[in-house]
Amino acid sequence: MRNLLVMTCAGLAAACSMNGPADTRAAQTSAEQVSRALANYQPDGPPVSCVQMRDLRGNRSAGDAIIFDSQSIQKIYVNRPPGGCPSLDFGRALVTRTSSSQLCRGDIADVVDPVSHTNFGGCGLGDFEPYRRVAR
Repeated sequence: MRNLLVMTCAGLAAACSMNGPADTRAAQTSAEQVSRALANYQPDGPPVSCVQMRDLRGNRSAGDAIIFDSQSIQKIYVNRPPGGCPSLDFGRALVTRTSSSQLCRGDIADVVDPVSHTNFGGCGLGDFEPYRRVAR
């Protein structure tokens, strides 16, 4: 019985230590995805807490960030929800809840499958970082 307890504890300790490198790889992959998404853009001023909904035309995931496309193809907004957000991959859509004509820091966004209406979770939005396309 004692050997079983020791082996169980050793297994749990090994499992916990394995999470570190995997988390590091996930963070690197996320950072790489954001870097690729911002390859042709440069920061365009300080982060803002709100953007007008009429100025946005779509969004997509890039690692741990959500890229909001502006009506102008020259500008995007990067939002990094402080608590993370489920991925928008695989035909998922972002449904936001706001009580005004603006999307703001702290507003709740749900990630859903628009066909089956399955909810994959939600997140609270962070600040919106403006980026402008650069000529290359």
